[in-house]
Amino acid sequence: MAISDLVSRNIRRFRAERNLTLGELARKASLSKQTLSKIEQGEGNPTVGTLEAIGEALGLSFRKLVTEWGTRTSVSRASEADWVRTALGEERSLDRIYGTGYVHTQVITVEQSHRAKLVPARSPGTLFQVYVIEGRLETGPENEMLILSTGDFGRFPGDVDHGFRSLGGRAVFHLTTTAPEVPQFTAAQ
Repeated sequence: MAISDLVSRNIRRFRAERNLTLGELARKASLSKQTLSKIEQGEGNPTVGTLEAIGEALGLSFRKLVTEWGTRTSVSRASEADWVRTALGEERSLDRIYGTGYVHTQVITVEQSHRAKLVPARSPGTLFQVYVIEGRLETGPENEMLILSTGDFGRFPGDVDHGFRSLGGRAVFHLTTTAPEVPQFTAAQ
């Protein structure tokens, strides 16, 4: 996403929250209505000084105008999906969200195999949430594997070695990975 899209969306949002018309905000920020309109449409190329003036008129810091607030609505159409072959099987990335950590959602298909495909531990604090869309799946930490069928949901730590295996034919599952970007506390701390 371009920074101009983020800024224009934030200005429109904060202006609406304060029940200000375009003209009222332009006047408070000492800008022409046309200039503010272009910025709100993502067509303008405002200077830092202009954004500071808009921020002041809205009672906000410059930083708040250039920060993502809330969650945007998005759709990933099945007909436009990109599937990537990996060592595990085929994967379709659904979403990634960043903040004090990140959330990654994807749909994965795995074919039947004799042994679970083991995956090395991720960073401390990583958590996996698995929802089986189709088939039967063996998954979880290497020493505590779960057997999940269509419609089952499982959650397990991703900061230990773990695995995935289809039990009979193909298994399709939705995997959400959450991982903090701040150090996790341990018993020794």
